[in-house]
Amino acid sequence: MKRRDFFKNTVKGAMAASVIPLSGSGLPIQDPSSTTVNVKDKPFGDSDPEQWYQLGTGKKPRLDRKVTETYDVVVIGGGAAGICAAVAAARNGSKVVIVQDRSVFGGNSSSEIRVHLNGVNQLKNGLPERETGIIEEILLHNRFHNPQDSYPVWDHVLYDFITREPNLEIKLNTSAMRAIMIDGKIQAAYCWQLTTETEFTLKANIFIDCSGDGLFGATAGAYYRTGREASSEFNEKYAPKEADGWQMGSTVLLGSKDMGRPMPFEAPHFTIKYEADKAHPERQLKPFELGFWWVELGSKDDIIGEYEDNKHTLLGYAYGVWDYLKNSGEFPETENFALDWVSSLPGKREARRFIGDYILSEPDMLGNKHFPDAVAFGGWSLDEHNPGGMLNLSEPPSYFHEDFEKPYQIPFRSLYSINIPNLLFAGRNISQTHIALSSSRIMATCALEGQAVGTAAALCVQKKVLPRELGENHVDDLQEQLLRDDAFIPGRPAKKPLDLVQQASLIFASSTSSGDAKLLKDGMSRDYEGMIHHWQSDSLPAEVQVEWEDRVRISKIEIKCDTNVKKNIMLRRDSLENEIYTTQVPKELLKSLEVEGRVKGEWVSLGKIDKNRTRLIRFAFDLIETTAIRIQLNSTYGDDKVKLFEVRCYV
Repeated sequence: MKRRDFFKNTVKGAMAASVIPLSGSGLPIQDPSSTTVNVKDKPFGDSDPEQWYQLGTGKKPRLDRKVTETYDVVVIGGGAAGICAAVAAARNGSKVVIVQDRSVFGGNSSSEIRVHLNGVNQLKNGLPERETGIIEEILLHNRFHNPQDSYPVWDHVLYDFITREPNLEIKLNTSAMRAIMIDGKIQAAYCWQLTTETEFTLKANIFIDCSGDGLFGATAGAYYRTGREASSEFNEKYAPKEADGWQMGSTVLLGSKDMGRPMPFEAPHFTIKYEADKAHPERQLKPFELGFWWVELGSKDDIIGEYEDNKHTLLGYAYGVWDYLKNSGEFPETENFALDWVSSLPGKREARRFIGDYILSEPDMLGNKHFPDAVAFGGWSLDEHNPGGMLNLSEPPSYFHEDFEKPYQIPFRSLYSINIPNLLFAGRNISQTHIALSSSRIMATCALEGQAVGTAAALCVQKKVLPRELGENHVDDLQEQLLRDDAFIPGRPAKKPLDLVQQASLIFASSTSSGDAKLLKDGMSRDYEGMIHHWQSDSLPAEVQVEWEDRVRISKIEIKCDTNVKKNIMLRRDSLENEIYTTQVPKELLKSLEVEGRVKGEWVSLGKIDKNRTRLIRFAFDLIETTAIRIQLNSTYGDDKVKLFEVRCYV
């Protein structure tokens, strides 16, 4: 594969995209017939800069809201990937700002769009291999604060989760218009905040584009491509024979409500009749309460430029399907149902895909290729949507090409730009083929990529290196930090060189029903591929004790407990409760515990938690010298046993 061949068709487009006319910049509109405008002499054109009379003060200012701020890391985009990137960078010591062009966080999962936050929950065995780390923290936070599964409340669950981070600032309703470049590196993001009429220039060392469409990276001149590769380019059996411009489309979702009485429906004027007789059988109309993910329009051209036109058309199709359900006479069960919500913001699937040092492809995924720089994983099926969408009703709405036996790895080299040295990215815009995107675009997978690049950005700042050098010389540090922070990398156990539990002479428990207390330091934080990596008590309360022959100095204890990664806890519009999905806090989650240290022969309390809400439990305390620690496990959220996967101690 000649990687440089990609650039011939992408450089011009990428560089052209870097010159964008800015509205609201304070510059006059030039008369087409005029050849010069002296901006320096007339910065406000022909307007009077003293025209604003502020009653009560007597002042007549023209407010020129321009702010320059400096951070370590700037994150563009507030979906699942952007949230996890920003939180990871902040928790690892960087000063971070997250820029989101909507009034809410969440991207496709927000109340504006309401897509299920899926992840690795479609393996061939029917069981999930659920994501841990920051995205699991978010989902658990939602289970505690939003048991009613309200999407508007979910928006504020996310807002609460983000704004509690001390190193993280937010800019909502703010668009990153372009990258400001010096000597081939991004120096700042020029942003416009709609609600405050403020221009922000956000300077930083590292920039992360998690925006999905990738406008910011494109304006920096980052190489990218769109459309479908030819099957021969990456030896992809599910790719078309010839490359083309088709991109998976956007969807308008809707929801309906049983009103308990007949509810007539009259279609609006923009409705497009649904031709049910031409539709493929997989375009199922039941259940109808939550709408249809297949009301979609793709594009073989400029899917971003066509967005508003496609939105209008999609609304027509969505109302057309509902009109058919209500008025065709084929579905009498809809008589008492009325539309309760229709999205005005179609959810996107595909646009730009940046080019990194590695382009992830279908054979990598299906072959479960091992990457030495693996930092995330996926496992949703190769789910390539019909390129024509509603324009191609006779075809199935998606070609579920193949499910995976086990999760695949995602390399760090696919998460930074090949030509812009301080640009990282996460989400559907990473360096991958169209077919690879059909799996990895799922939001929880994007969130794992986000945590990876956020952690990488913080390490870049700490080590004063750029992403490529981090990947080449410090990838072990990146992987170890991710694993310590409760991410999971298939096939990559933690080495834990600084973990004092690795030096322990003895680990034992008060009782054991499965596993072994010694496994709490084996580097695997979940049971995987049929192998046990846990200790479980036979009752509660229970204790685990770690002993050292010589005294050690510790100030941190970290514990990973059980949240049952074989069961999904995502927010769903149908509040599904079965053997795979739950709306409840996992009963296995450890609720109350206490840690003690043996100091000069006496046990002293080091910390206590009564209402734990995370899988990764951290205790920090004043430095002590000890020969043992004891973990007292008192209760869970419903299980009569307790299971742990890991115990760590640090200075």
